[in-house]
This record gives sequence, structure tokens and C-alpha cells, in this order.
Amino acid sequence: MPSVPAQVAVLRTRPETVVADYGRLMRLGKYDRLLPREQDLILKLNLSWTKYFPACSSQPWQVEGIVKTLREDGYDRARIFPVENKTVVTNPVKGAHNNKWMPILQRAGLPFIPLPDVEWITYRFTSPLLKLNDIFPEGIQIPKMYVGKNILQAPTCKVHGHAVTTGAIKNSFGGLLKEVRHYAHEFMHEVLVDLMYMQRELHPSVFAVMDGTVMGDGAGPRTMIPRVGNLILASADQVAIDAIAAKIMGFDPLSIPYLRMCHERGLGVADPRKIEILGDADAADLNMGFRTRRSLVIWGDQLIRKGPLRPLKKLLLHSPLVVWAPFASNVYHDWLWYPTIGAARIREFSRTPWGRLFETY
Repeated sequence: MPSVPAQVAVLRTRPETVVADYGRLMRLGKYDRLLPREQDLILKLNLSWTKYFPACSSQPWQVEGIVKTLREDGYDRARIFPVENKTVVTNPVKGAHNNKWMPILQRAGLPFIPLPDVEWITYRFTSPLLKLNDIFPEGIQIPKMYVGKNILQAPTCKVHGHAVTTGAIKNSFGGLLKEVRHYAHEFMHEVLVDLMYMQRELHPSVFAVMDGTVMGDGAGPRTMIPRVGNLILASADQVAIDAIAAKIMGFDPLSIPYLRMCHERGLGVADPRKIEILGDADAADLNMGFRTRRSLVIWGDQLIRKGPLRPLKKLLLHSPLVVWAPFASNVYHDWLWYPTIGAARIREFSRTPWGRLFETY
């Protein structure tokens, strides 16, 4: 990958200017130097829920801002590949519609590529992976189309019950591993380090564009409390952008294991004192006071993988009985939480300027 200093572009934004502001942000971060026009580019979107929930998945204005900037700057639509994967509880096609990505991509003449529909291959990584070779001893399967392409990650700024925070690095989790990636939850921080190593082998360049217009606090990545942030971030250093996002949310980045381990291994810079802020530098000094909590589903998952129910792990999560887990998750998230607590939070969000912008898509 090209050698670049640890820089993160941060801009304040508002609904009236956010699409244009994404262009300013990406150009401020010199994205076109990292992502040459003559090379294929994967646009890895972020779908954490099939349903729409504020800050949960790539925002429509984020997708529009990124795509509009790429097209304005001369990127060939035939070389842009917007993708997203499934999990055991999400449907990428339905999610692309519910999160209003499809009309944006269609207007730009771009396809939406569900990763379950592409060819997957077993790839032998030579990097010193910490856990994934043990988790998948038969070999790590990845989308064949990822090999040799540049990638632009499009995460949102939010907390995560397994990883403390989630952003650019975690967004690769949803692209580089099949839906059985839930087996990696037990060693989430080590796996996120592995994903950085894997991306170094696969992609000539990586760039991240993060939406912080609305951020997720509480029990992420789904059952969150939306907080208006009015910020957008971009960087060629995935560790640095996640570190600055963590700092803005109120965390010490070096206290988060995956960020500290990446920093120690030279995979990026997680020490905010060693990261140059481009744009609205004072915005990086915000502390929004977020606290990561665990949803009922993540609490139960950790009880089985790491807690007193661990003796039952093989039976409950590695046998045909595993079908109970996605069923229980869907019952809790989609049938109980979303129509009640979630609906109330969405109504509150809909009264904000960002909620009104969402309704225009």
C-alpha cells in the first residue's frame, strides 16, 4: 500500500450541504491519490440491520455523497462495485432497499452486488494471523472479486457490544468473511487485527469514509440511542479513523484492544497525539460521552462463548441446533425491540433535521 502519514479528515456538516460536504471531505483526504481511477474499486457499504435504524447502516446521504464524488471526479462506473454481505440475521437486498441505497445507485448507473451471489474462494494468507486460521482451519473463504481491487469502506460511527466501537476496520468483517463469521465473535479484537493483515495482502489501497452525522450510543450495533453528531470523517488509515471516531465518542482509543493491537503491530496509528487532523480540527476534540452496553442478544451470545454456559457452546452454536440463535435474534430485534423501543427512537429521530432529510430519499 502507498505510504501516507497518519491523517484523518474531519468536517462539520448539516443536512443542506452534506452531499457536497462529502466531496470536500474526500478531496481533503486526497482519496484520489490512494484510489487511482484506472483501477477497480469496491465500495463496501455497511448493513448492520435489514431494517432502517439511525446510525446503524450506511446513510443514504453518505452513499450519495461518495458516489457523486467518484463520478464527478471521473471514475468509470464500470470500475465501481458497490457490495454488501449477509449475516445469519440480515438480507442485503432488502436492506439496500430499506436503507434507500437502491435509488441512489440506480441514478448513478451502478449495480448493487450482494456478496452471497459472487464466487468465493479459499485464500491462503501469509500474514501472521492471530485467530482466523484457528477458527477456520479448513481455510478462509473470501469473495474472489476482492483480490487485487482497491476498496472504499463506508461505515458509520457507533458502538458495538463485542468490539466496544465499530467503524472502518469492523466494516471489513462483513465483506471478507462469510455469514459464519459469527464464530469469530469470541475473539473479536484479535479477528479485527487479522482483517487488517488480510486487507494488506488483498487490496493495493484502502480508504474509509465514515458517517457521523448521526452516531450510535448504547447497545450497538443495532439497539442503539441515536445521537446527532453533525460530523463526517475520512482517512487512508483505518486504524486512525477508528481511533479518532472512538475519541469523539468518548473513549480512549488505546484502551480498546483491537485498536491498541493494530497500533502495536504497525497496522495503523491509534494514538490521537500522532494523528494529524485535516479540516475542522477542533471537532476531533469533542467528547460525546458514549458508553458501550450489551444488548440482550449480545449478552446471551457472550454468556455462551465466554461465560458460564461455555460448556454448551459446541451444542448450541456448532451443531444443527444453531438455528435457534438467528431465530432468537430476529424475535428480539425485529419483533420485540424494533416495534416498541426502536419505533419510539425512530419517531424522535424523525423530528431532527437528519430525520427529515432521510424522509426525502
